[in-house]
Amino acid sequence: ARWQGQALQPRAPSAVERRFAQRFPGRIARFAVEGSAAELVLRDVTRPTRMLHPAADCWRGIGWQVRSARLEHDDDGALWRCFEATHDGRRVRVCERIVGRDGQGYTDTSAWYWDAALGRSQGPWRAVTHVTPLESP
Repeated sequence: ARWQGQALQPRAPSAVERRFAQRFPGRIARFAVEGSAAELVLRDVTRPTRMLHPAADCWRGIGWQVRSARLEHDDDGALWRCFEATHDGRRVRVCERIVGRDGQGYTDTSAWYWDAALGRSQGPWRAVTHVTPLESP
């Protein structure tokens, strides 16, 4: 219901998201972050899967140009993988991370997959993707 102290408002999934979710081993939910123009996508994963892939791949796949990828720490010291994406004059900042039941965090989906598949990380896992609109240059 809340994320970083802000209320979340559920958003209806798109047709593409609904089709993808039918085969996804877990749950997917998208929210508007109250008091901002930000969006939050939560993917709860019950087993290792290649269907959990980097957000940059999704954004490229739907036609956005992705650049300026980097690792960043948030105010709590958690590490996130962030990038900027542009499309049709719109610009957003996307940050993502995956956290297991054991508290182990990942910014690299492939590293998460292999640790999960080899039993070095315990699920279920939550992949968090935070999208913030940016002003166009």
